[in-house]
Amino acid sequence: MAITSAPAGLLLTPGAGADRDHPTLRSVEDRLARHDPPLPVTRVDFPYRIAGKRAPDRPNVAVPHVRAEAETFAGRVGVTTDRLLLGGRSYGGRMCSMAVADGLPAAGLVLLSYPLHPPGKPERLRVDHFGALDVPVLFVSGDRDPFGSPDELAAHTAAIPGPVTRITLPGTHDVKDLDAISDAVATWIDGL
Repeated sequence: MAITSAPAGLLLTPGAGADRDHPTLRSVEDRLARHDPPLPVTRVDFPYRIAGKRAPDRPNVAVPHVRAEAETFAGRVGVTTDRLLLGGRSYGGRMCSMAVADGLPAAGLVLLSYPLHPPGKPERLRVDHFGALDVPVLFVSGDRDPFGSPDELAAHTAAIPGPVTRITLPGTHDVKDLDAISDAVATWIDGL
């Protein structure tokens, strides 16, 4: 799928155990506020976090929530969801990718520290939906991420029919160089 116009906004979601104020999400939002032109960003929490619970929502709750938040954000910026980029850290990015695979129109996916599998359990892959991702996808991950090595990510993202960009940065699942993450996102958006 080719993007015919510039994305109109980015919806960001947090990883499990974090909230919308995670430093990575805030850094990306701050960087895109300085983008030329600035790109609207909204950071949203999942229902479990809003309710004060610890256990993350199952996909049957989280995916419809992503859809609803994307539709609300699209309405706020005056577009349809196919003009929005969707994504986030770890669990949040995974739920956004599942929403797109489930038919939510989007301009692309920004997946930060995608949890390819649980640490130490490479047989429990979270990639069944990759074949339905016919949008541009950015993966930004640490070179020592226990949730999926760069080689594992390269092998499994080959199933994605949309254009895939993989950026590997020094670090584990929680890459510390927030400027590098934010710059990678901004550069990728410029290339769309």
